[in-house]
Amino acid sequence: MNILFFLKPKSEVAHLYDTDTLRGALEKLEKHRYAAIPLIGKKDGRYIGTVTEGDLLWFIKEKENLSLKEAEKYQITEVRRHRDNEPVEVDVDMEHLISTAMNQNFVPVIDDDKRFIGIITRKDIIDYLSKKLVKLQLEAGGMQLG
Repeated sequence: MNILFFLKPKSEVAHLYDTDTLRGALEKLEKHRYAAIPLIGKKDGRYIGTVTEGDLLWFIKEKENLSLKEAEKYQITEVRRHRDNEPVEVDVDMEHLISTAMNQNFVPVIDDDKRFIGIITRKDIIDYLSKKLVKLQLEAGGMQLG
């Protein structure tokens, strides 16, 4: 199966650029209600890593009394990331995609030049596999309805 079937393209995915500020990151996470968000290079479009709420909270804690106005002074790249979501390339096999998704809520997808092209969510993979399992059970006559 082609993993592009699951892909949410970059144009539909909230993400941060390495030129964004801490304040911009906070506002984007709040707006989209995300706990983690991809970080991308503004010039080259390469996937850099994943910024999480926890990364931001630890940074703010270290800065003591950081106001929203002061948060504009810090580039998002100054925030230490504790764990980046592992990306996969577009030609990855389904087994590796599932294995990667087991440990993270979304899997960043990159092209051959390491440019970010979108994400695949763990939810979408589970939904697909669940429907496939139900279909197989119905075909085998192993599922009782009603």
